[in-house]
Amino acid sequence: MKDELRYIGEKIQENKDIIAKSVLQRLDSNLGHDLRLLSLPNEELYDFNAELVYIIGSVLLPEENKEEVKQHFLSWGSRAGQAATDMNISLTATLQYVSNFRSVIWDIFTEELEERHFAAITMLDVSKIIDPMLETVSFEIGRQFESHNKKMVSIAYSALEELSVPVVPIYEGLAVIPIVGEIDTHRAKLIMETALTQGSALDLDNIILDVSGVLMIDTMVADQIFHIVQSLRLSGIKTIITGIRPEIAQTMVSLGLEFRSITTQSTLKNALHLLGYGKLDEQ
Repeated sequence: MKDELRYIGEKIQENKDIIAKSVLQRLDSNLGHDLRLLSLPNEELYDFNAELVYIIGSVLLPEENKEEVKQHFLSWGSRAGQAATDMNISLTATLQYVSNFRSVIWDIFTEELEERHFAAITMLDVSKIIDPMLETVSFEIGRQFESHNKKMVSIAYSALEELSVPVVPIYEGLAVIPIVGEIDTHRAKLIMETALTQGSALDLDNIILDVSGVLMIDTMVADQIFHIVQSLRLSGIKTIITGIRPEIAQTMVSLGLEFRSITTQSTLKNALHLLGYGKLDEQ
């Protein structure tokens, strides 16, 4: 049995270039288009394919360290997954491509193996050895896609967070931060960090924090606002809260929340008037 496995493994390695080219030649037009193979140098693809074919042959050689060979499969899968994500190739197309190696190898060797009258159990053993390794490759490719997707989601989420706390300079030393939606602990921290960072970068003296788009201000939200105002005050920036709607104000009173230590105005216009902006325009 070992001699037969060695024969098959060595034959696969000897014919690695033929198999590598056949993998590309047998791609159907749709899969070839999805993989964008035509945009890559053929020699580069042949070499990359041949590397996997050689590793497949290695796993059939009895003297090879199976754990080391497995690491080679993982390495190939990792590089294939990274290349696919860099080229924006779909996971489905990439896995179909890997699956094509199995089909090509069997098609090429079926006739020769029949001529040598290998027992069916030998072919079954070959399949039992090769298939798990190709599954390992597919698993590693999937892991690379998952890692890439998590990275993209993280980048998108960070960009969305930045958009959720816009700092709008309107006069020298003055900016408005309009808040829309809920304020939780995480977002309050983001508002504080953004206000402090931009306050320093823009050399602000005053920030108007407009909460007209905040649907509910409860004890937790009020506490977060207090912390934001206090942090800005310590950095030398005065804060005015605007946009507390009547129904929100009633809720705050019923909860015993007071903003006596914080300057508030009903509208942005009133806040600008309080700071001395806009009065000349009315005269």
